[in-house]
Amino acid sequence: MAKISKRIAKGREGIDKIKFYPLDEAVQLVKERAVSKFDETIEVAVNLGVDPRHADQMVRGVVSLPHGSGRSSKVAVFAKGAKADEAREAGADIVGDEELAAEVAKGQINFDRCIATPDMMSVVGRLGKVLGPRGLMPNPKVGTVTMDVAQAIKDAKGGAIEFRVEKAGIVQAGVGKASFEDKAISDNVRALIDSVMKARPSGAKGTYLKKISLSSTMGPGIKISLGSVL
Repeated sequence: MAKISKRIAKGREGIDKIKFYPLDEAVQLVKERAVSKFDETIEVAVNLGVDPRHADQMVRGVVSLPHGSGRSSKVAVFAKGAKADEAREAGADIVGDEELAAEVAKGQINFDRCIATPDMMSVVGRLGKVLGPRGLMPNPKVGTVTMDVAQAIKDAKGGAIEFRVEKAGIVQAGVGKASFEDKAISDNVRALIDSVMKARPSGAKGTYLKKISLSSTMGPGIKISLGSVL
């Protein structure tokens, strides 16, 4: 058995592995253990009763966290003409069309969020193999394929985060920083879970929301009682 480091052992002190904690208490415990020199990200892992290999069980969406994510997002917009000008005025970090697509195709991805106008999807669609695995492919279902690029940029920079279920049926997302107030983190967690619940796919059978856990970047995971979140 691998030896547990002193830091990990200390982080686990006072935590009952089998207990499901009320959300507010879990937030407090996670923050107490976020003692790194940097401002650790507070992360949520949600286990869902879905098999994302089936199209009718895919879970994805976008949620605007009421207190923001604590992370500054670099936004790229695929647009032409007036819409490109609108994107620049709205604060987009990178704006372009075919030229930008050529850079991305070469692996030059210097952004965290990607938005496109509908007329650019014939160009952006060719980048699926590059943007898709990174979760950056624009999609109308999450508001990143739109003519209202100004609002999309505002959302992306103001705390809107995308979520998508992974192969094992887990949704993971950052919901703030350790420096946030306890209530802000709790509010953000509830907003995320609410959006995940609303994104329940038609093919999901039986128990949809199975387990929720909270952790910091370097800290242990703490189980949360579902009743304290829903």
